[in-house]
Amino acid sequence: MQQDQALKRWRLILGGKSDGTGVSLTGNELKMDQTLEALYDNERTGGLGPSSPNVSRWLGDIRSFFPNTVVQVMQTDAVKRLNLTQMLLEKEMLENVQADVHMVATLMTLSKVIPEKTKDTARQVVKKVVDDLLQKLSQPMQQAIAGSLNRSARNRRPRHNEINWHETIKKNLKHYQPEYKTIIPETRIGYGRKRTALKDVVLCLDQSGSMGTSVVYSGIFGSVMASIPSVKTKMVVFDTTVADLTEELADPVDLLFGVQLGGGTDIHAALSYCQQIITRPADTVMVLITDLYEGGDEAGMRKKAAEMVSAGVQLVVLLALNDDGAPAYDHANAKFLADLGVPVFACTPDKFPDLMAAALSKQDISLWAAKEDLSIKK
Repeated sequence: MQQDQALKRWRLILGGKSDGTGVSLTGNELKMDQTLEALYDNERTGGLGPSSPNVSRWLGDIRSFFPNTVVQVMQTDAVKRLNLTQMLLEKEMLENVQADVHMVATLMTLSKVIPEKTKDTARQVVKKVVDDLLQKLSQPMQQAIAGSLNRSARNRRPRHNEINWHETIKKNLKHYQPEYKTIIPETRIGYGRKRTALKDVVLCLDQSGSMGTSVVYSGIFGSVMASIPSVKTKMVVFDTTVADLTEELADPVDLLFGVQLGGGTDIHAALSYCQQIITRPADTVMVLITDLYEGGDEAGMRKKAAEMVSAGVQLVVLLALNDDGAPAYDHANAKFLADLGVPVFACTPDKFPDLMAAALSKQDISLWAAKEDLSIKK
């Protein structure tokens, strides 16, 4: 029995009518084989066909026969291999799609051509993925940032109205004087200066097509940070032009639909804009997410980066913010930035909250990344 099952799996993998396994498929196994054949059989003459019913039925079939992780891979392969971007422009197709972060990135590339009748459905697809990611990522992000800022904000020389009496008493219990029935507060702990934001964060995102999933995760994290009063967060996206999406951070779905993936890359223009909006360089963390392929003024880009670092901005360059690993990147520009002392590496979403906590507390990010086994690019 186990041998028969193994042979049937090989039959499904190999496809075709004469695969050498000597087994026949029946029932659901045959239907499963047909869904695989439609996508992966290079000898096919019809494939899924252009009609909506065929594609819709195929989407339903793969959801019936395969687990969600496999469904997402097959959907992505269908878009690439069969050029089925059209299926994402039709309401019926979107209602059957198993959405994930890659599908959201694809929808972002199509946002300008999605028909009006389909836009609401597309937004619902994006919103579901965004809500799932927010539920997963919000708490770690908020806890990491709040913890780092609370530690950095503690004031050892507070004014009277800034004293944190609870922490001060705890710290000085060893100085209790029984005869006077009181504590001598040798060490006073304060809340720190009262201001709306202890730190500024600028997220600067390359919105070229290869950065799609990185932009999705960055939008989610940006929205979470924007909800934290002690951090003033700004978000800038760029290709050959620069767009400030800070006002959209309250609604990550609107933010993602405001991104137009694709086009060229002008990192120099993006850094020039960010330099203008940074008012407290010593209290600013800037995360530049790009593969560093400069299509504009490369010498100018390098000069701007050096100026920002010299002014005290804590600049971090992420070659990618996703689960897919680092993409191809410009090694010469990565080396130039690394020589300036700028950390350059790829980061996964689960590590990003700790990265921001480390940066906001002014830790050595290169050392942090090495400990987390995130390769620093030299």
